[in-house]
Amino acid sequence: MSRRRAAEKRQIFPDPKFGDKTVTKLINYIMLDGKKSAAEKIVYKALDSLSHKAKMDPVQAFKDAIENVRPTIEVRSRRVGGATYQVPVEVRAERALALSLRWIITFARKRNERTMHERLSGELLDAINNRGGSVKKREDTHKMADANKAFAHFRW
Repeated sequence: MSRRRAAEKRQIFPDPKFGDKTVTKLINYIMLDGKKSAAEKIVYKALDSLSHKAKMDPVQAFKDAIENVRPTIEVRSRRVGGATYQVPVEVRAERALALSLRWIITFARKRNERTMHERLSGELLDAINNRGGSVKKREDTHKMADANKAFAHFRW
């Protein structure tokens, strides 16, 4: 991390189909080896099948899934004296969005469906219904923060 100044945030443009910046972030997270058009196809197919399964607007369904996965509190390691404590801290909005997208994609990649767009739509549908790996990850994060709330006074 640079001591001179904070890194500049790059401007993210809305995606061409839905005009939403969070969909663009999802596309960028899905993208491997700079293949953006392939990532766009995966995301758009996943959102289309999600809208058919959930019978609602695809962008709204996607936002509901993110909202169910978004963490509010997490633990961070803090070294005090010779011991390391897991200190619970609130999650900033940008980091919460990044974590939720990362968890959804990670658990979508681990699923057993045949194609990536089926895996992604399945994981998003599970997230809408408050089940699946990404929601479990959020619950585990909250449980760990709750278990370590005795160390909250070490917050910096």
